[in-house]
Amino acid sequence: MELILLENILNLGNIGDKVKVKNGYGRNYLLKQGKALRFNKENEIYVEKKKDELNKKNTEVKNRYKEIAKLVNNKVFIFKRESKDNGDLYGSIKPKEITNLIHEKVKAEVSPSQIILKDELNKIGIFKASINFHSEVKANISIKIDKIQSK
Repeated sequence: MELILLENILNLGNIGDKVKVKNGYGRNYLLKQGKALRFNKENEIYVEKKKDELNKKNTEVKNRYKEIAKLVNNKVFIFKRESKDNGDLYGSIKPKEITNLIHEKVKAEVSPSQIILKDELNKIGIFKASINFHSEVKANISIKIDKIQSK
């Protein structure tokens, strides 16, 4: 499927680029989210005319995400969980729980799909994660999982 991008997308392209993607990704994500248009002459002309406006909007979004990234970058978020004797948790910590804690601690809006976990969070310890806010804005966080002390 050939599309024209309406915003910069990491590992794919920039505004106005003609890209080839798999049908499912194009239909279910890029078109549905308004991130691209089907490639044809009318849409190509439309995007060329709108390119300045799209770049301006992209810059505004990027600057907003930079502010949020400053709030969370290099921070440690602590979870207290019950665990087995060997340090394994009874369930893993999911991106939704991380976003809730970030919102609670620093009042920053992060969606679960923006969180990239390098490991499954199912043990006691410190884990690294990154938050992909925008194709050009990222933040790194640490997630510390402590054992709840039994009485």
